[in-house]
Amino acid sequence: MANAIRFHEIGTPSVMRWEEIEVGRPGVGEVRVRHEAVGLNFADTYFRSGLYPAQLPAGMGVEGAGVVEEIGEGVVDFAVGDRVTYTGSPLGAYATERIMASSDLIALPDGIAFDTAAAMTMRGLTAAYLLRRIYPLKAGDTVLLHAAAGGVGLIFTQWAKLLGIKVIGTVSSDEKASVARAHGCDEVVIYTREDVVARVKEITGGVGVPVVYDSIGQSTFDISLDCLARRGLLVCFGTASGPTPPIQAMQLAVKGSLFLTRPALADYIADPEERAELAGELFSHVESGRIKIEINQRYPLEDAVRAHHDMESGRSIGSSVFSV
Repeated sequence: MANAIRFHEIGTPSVMRWEEIEVGRPGVGEVRVRHEAVGLNFADTYFRSGLYPAQLPAGMGVEGAGVVEEIGEGVVDFAVGDRVTYTGSPLGAYATERIMASSDLIALPDGIAFDTAAAMTMRGLTAAYLLRRIYPLKAGDTVLLHAAAGGVGLIFTQWAKLLGIKVIGTVSSDEKASVARAHGCDEVVIYTREDVVARVKEITGGVGVPVVYDSIGQSTFDISLDCLARRGLLVCFGTASGPTPPIQAMQLAVKGSLFLTRPALADYIADPEERAELAGELFSHVESGRIKIEINQRYPLEDAVRAHHDMESGRSIGSSVFSV
């Protein structure tokens, strides 16, 4: 028997339970993975709270790293003992073991530890598609990134530095400002006491930025639009403060013929070749030390309730993982 965090109703972190589960045998095209570490992502709370739909009862989490323990019929791309990581549906990563489709797994290089993989597979691939697929950024460009001291933010700013891209980051405190700067953020705006739009316009000589990357959602949406240069792009890739408000197309015209996209990581790693390309670039930067992955919070897997409380309260900095 294995153990897993599951929830039978939507709500606060307290709805999650540590339960014993029967994992079973892998079927055609499947493998059984024994987790060594599990990723903790803000998006996990969306399923638990009901913002994202889930058929109940349900497991929790979409990111993990571990070892292939058993393979099912037809699996040729992995063997027993292989090191793997993954991110994406279906729910159920908060578990000691689970069955996975082999097509969802990514081979993990020996040079990357399991806890590092669990801390950065989703965040790193998110940073990868934001920087390498969404907009044709070039050296010398300046962009605005909300939550610059978050898990995605710390990877994004390091990667942007490698590409010669200047990052203006927003954070909530002096402590987080120091962390963001240490990871390559060029300009930091503490939104709890500074006017973000005014500071961005000051930094850019009144022009604004060509791209804003916004994982906050509801509370930053209008601010993000107002920070854009003419014909700029707002990338809404998260909703930490709640869903983004509705917008009329004419608002985009009035504010400077702006563009708006709401991407999902799943659509940028659905193609195996593209996923391998993005993961390969990410892993290369991490293995070489060009991008450093720091794990700032660690929790036992059975302590998921406390972990979610910490994450939703804003106490977390950077990446968090569960030890299995």
